[in-house]
Amino acid sequence: MGVIAKQSIRGTIVTYLGIAVGIVTTFFVLTRFLTAEEIGLARVLIDAAILFVGLAQLGTSSSVIRFYPYFLSHKGKDSLHNGEEDHGFFFWALVVPFVGFILFAILYWACRVPLGAWFGDKSPLFVEYYYFVLPLAFFMLYQTICETTCNVLMHIVVPRAVRELFVRVGLLVIYLLYAFEVLSLDGLVIGICVNYAFAALINLCYFFSLQKISLRPDWAFLRANPSLVRSYLVYTGFLIVSAATTTLAPTLSSFFVTAKMGLDSTGVFAIATYMAVMVSVPYRSVTAIASPQLARAIKEQNREEGSRLIQQVTRNLLLIGGFILLTIWLNIDLIFHILPNGEIYAPAKYVVLILGVSQLVLATFSICLTTLNYSRFYALSLLLSLILTISALVLNNYLVPLWGMDGAAISNVVSYGLYYLLIIATIVPLCRVHVVDRKWTYVLLLLLAIFALNWAWQTYLPALPLWADSLVRSVVLLGGGVAIAYAAKLSPEIKQQINSRIKH
Repeated sequence: MGVIAKQSIRGTIVTYLGIAVGIVTTFFVLTRFLTAEEIGLARVLIDAAILFVGLAQLGTSSSVIRFYPYFLSHKGKDSLHNGEEDHGFFFWALVVPFVGFILFAILYWACRVPLGAWFGDKSPLFVEYYYFVLPLAFFMLYQTICETTCNVLMHIVVPRAVRELFVRVGLLVIYLLYAFEVLSLDGLVIGICVNYAFAALINLCYFFSLQKISLRPDWAFLRANPSLVRSYLVYTGFLIVSAATTTLAPTLSSFFVTAKMGLDSTGVFAIATYMAVMVSVPYRSVTAIASPQLARAIKEQNREEGSRLIQQVTRNLLLIGGFILLTIWLNIDLIFHILPNGEIYAPAKYVVLILGVSQLVLATFSICLTTLNYSRFYALSLLLSLILTISALVLNNYLVPLWGMDGAAISNVVSYGLYYLLIIATIVPLCRVHVVDRKWTYVLLLLLAIFALNWAWQTYLPALPLWADSLVRSVVLLGGGVAIAYAAKLSPEIKQQINSRIKH
């Protein structure tokens, strides 16, 4: 866990610096200078691009991590990296997504009329900027692919800084230029695309700076390893189908709110989503560096090491994500009070909580999906992802017209809860790994106890002024919870890192 902890902590620090920028952007610029409809437009364009990227990469992000160890072989001192040759592996990592982009760009163009009809009544502004999704998706695609290639080389900090800092600062500048009427609405949309273009370029340059990268495919190696090629093609083909479901599910709620309620509601839902997503931020750094380690353990059939990694990741992410969710919920009324035009977004209070729980489930158990995808039973994840997508479609279609944004949030948490429950029920007997340990249960009980104490506090104790109430509850409940977690050694890895920082 040493390398994982070191890289994860650095990546998390960078991520939270980006969150600080994101907080300023979201809560003090967007809500003050942009209308809910304009916020909704930006959100749905980015969500559409994210969906496009998930499809167009043709499973490259997962296949790169899973198959990179199989392409490595010892070649001596003059080889590419620590005496290992990658046989032009990264050529395929860059070319395959380009092919996918062309294919799905044609499909996206062909769907202009039916999608325009679905969104047109409630959100005509999205239809007007429909084709801007293509360049935005292209740049996001290569930003993502270059980040993944850096991950397998165990360098996550710079790509993480690009994603969490550079992109966010760029968006802040673009929104400010729009707020002060330097940019028109067209300029705002174009500026968002250009921002992601620079991010992709930086990641690409950094990737090539890490070591001598060969983009010449080693055909002799491929001919000598037909079973590896066959496995790669089958796995990638499977992921293409799987991506159509797993990538669609996270964006469905946003699309249904846009189509059924309009971009104004999408903007409010987006602000709630921005708050909730903070809960899952640590998992991006942890899983980015843990996934290659887990892939090696699975390749070597080291179930003990695999179980150890999974248990550490699930426990630490539940602990960290749970305290982030608690911090948000204990201060939710204060957040909406200080938010510019907060009265517009306050009705989404319980949306934040429900989506936060969904993000906590995703963060905690995402490593389980990684385990299934890297195992020989990876094909089962297609069935499970179909269940996820179908349940999300059915629930959103029924609950959004019934309960609006609350219905979208409930659809999200129920579908993801079912999805990860089925994944755990699959990998435990088939992969023979253990997902949680006793300390994980203690962490969960601690978080539930703090939630219960907060409810009792607000229900039975005299109300204080808003600022004082939030401060006192946060200090007592969160401070007490952190102290208990530290004293009880609920996360030995985090405690060790804290102690080492204190000593230095």
